[in-house]
Amino acid sequence: MTARERLFAVLEGRPVDRVPIWLLFPYHKVGYYADVRANRCYKSIVELSRRYAVMLNRRNPSVRMFAPDVTETGERVVERGWRIERRVLACGARRLVAETRRRGEQVAVKKLLENEEDLDALLSFPLNTDSTRIAAELDLYLPQYLRERGEFPLQYGAMMLDLGEPVNFLYHASRLEEYALWSAQCSAKVVSFLERAMERLRCVYRYCLERDLADVYFMVGSELASPPLVSPQTFRRWVVPYARELIALVHAHGKKVVQHYHGAIRLILPDFLTMGADALHTIEAPPVGNCTLTQAFEITGDRMALIGNIQYDCFRSYTQAEMAAAVRAVLDECRGRRLVLSPTAGPYEERIPARMVRNYRTFLETGWKYGDARF
Repeated sequence: MTARERLFAVLEGRPVDRVPIWLLFPYHKVGYYADVRANRCYKSIVELSRRYAVMLNRRNPSVRMFAPDVTETGERVVERGWRIERRVLACGARRLVAETRRRGEQVAVKKLLENEEDLDALLSFPLNTDSTRIAAELDLYLPQYLRERGEFPLQYGAMMLDLGEPVNFLYHASRLEEYALWSAQCSAKVVSFLERAMERLRCVYRYCLERDLADVYFMVGSELASPPLVSPQTFRRWVVPYARELIALVHAHGKKVVQHYHGAIRLILPDFLTMGADALHTIEAPPVGNCTLTQAFEITGDRMALIGNIQYDCFRSYTQAEMAAAVRAVLDECRGRRLVLSPTAGPYEERIPARMVRNYRTFLETGWKYGDARF
């Protein structure tokens, strides 16, 4: 089987010749990861991955959050010795301001949404929900995307679009102490924003699906409104219905969905079956998370593939023998189940030490050798 055939067999619950291995490396450059194909630190790993791993080429097309009535400006100034980066959203007389202040070792951050009054202001801002305007924005990105898709070796894996979920903007714009309080004190206001954010995302997803742009969709958002930050009930209100609808939309076009989640997942893991993705990355055992792969499979059975799980920090700290043992332990624990072997995070460091390079190589070689389905 090719890497692509192996990946889609697992996503569809069909037999494979061996466990697929995913490094989370993209083929083309993205802002949050090292450019692995151009970075000398990763050269030998990338070459080895062509033999042993599947690559999901994660892309993130950008679409404005707000309608044209909302202006966004940024500035960098120095005030009383503080170097300040400021972002301002304005609509009519209402303004929302985010700031990062730096002076020596001191850093002070003011979020866009600091209190319920700011949330009320946000609710008055019109979002970008016009399908024609959204299509025009995506049309500008389309030539670059089609060029990258044409360059990507299909047998290596698949193009993968990461388009977001409704809760993403709110989480990243909010002071988290307030965000948690809103879940108990004014959840209906948050839901009002999420409903409008969902209108925007429906347009974005439909644009991509109707043009058959990718075979896999990566959904990152569920971890942003989950226990212990908010209650399971809030998770089921702020995340589950929107993810379920978007996943159903992707499936209606014959495409696959991989959901991403870091942290304490065990209590809400049944909700991921409700949402209905084809695979879930990543399951983290204690002390980082609260669920082993064995416990996760007891809940999910064969209804979805699980992707995991060697902690990213272990690539830096383990000896080669420890890495090989950790990989074998995961494979033994999940033998015969729908598994994709992977790290918990992608290659975000521009420079990595020689030990980390060796551990990536050991991860790939051990995963390939002992991931044979005949064992």
